[in-house]
Amino acid sequence: MNILNRTSPELAQRVSTASTRPRSGKKKAQTVGYWVTTGLLVFCMTGGIFELLGMHTTKDGLMRLGYPAYILPALGLGKILAILALLWPGLPRLKEWAYAGIFFNMLGAVVSHVACKDPVWTVVVTVTIAALTLASWALRPHSRRLDAQGSPQLRSLEDATSTSV
Repeated sequence: MNILNRTSPELAQRVSTASTRPRSGKKKAQTVGYWVTTGLLVFCMTGGIFELLGMHTTKDGLMRLGYPAYILPALGLGKILAILALLWPGLPRLKEWAYAGIFFNMLGAVVSHVACKDPVWTVVVTVTIAALTLASWALRPHSRRLDAQGSPQLRSLEDATSTSV
């Protein structure tokens, strides 16, 4: 008799059927879509290694946009930490921050490229990375969402405004 049967026969039944139950087509497509968009996003963010190392090409490009060179390591470190947060299991709140950081970084990059009158392709690439960020965020499985980890849910307005005496 295994430990699941001793603790709860109902739990043992749910666990044994969950592993043999076929995934629905929609759920499987969502999972594939999540990992494809997340993989592409992670690939795009690996440029943070070059920023972290202060490579001349990234340094020259950032300075041409009007940013100081000392911001490069911070941007690079942020991208590397975002990659780790997105790929590491758990840590749903950190994942939310990583998605937000990537999105705002790309939003700032779009504005910078437009302001410097860069070629259209640079704006298209940056908008595409921002779209990948949103797609990965929207397609993430329930286990990688903030509410799935037992985080406190938002209370209703009545609960938040009422005070106990």
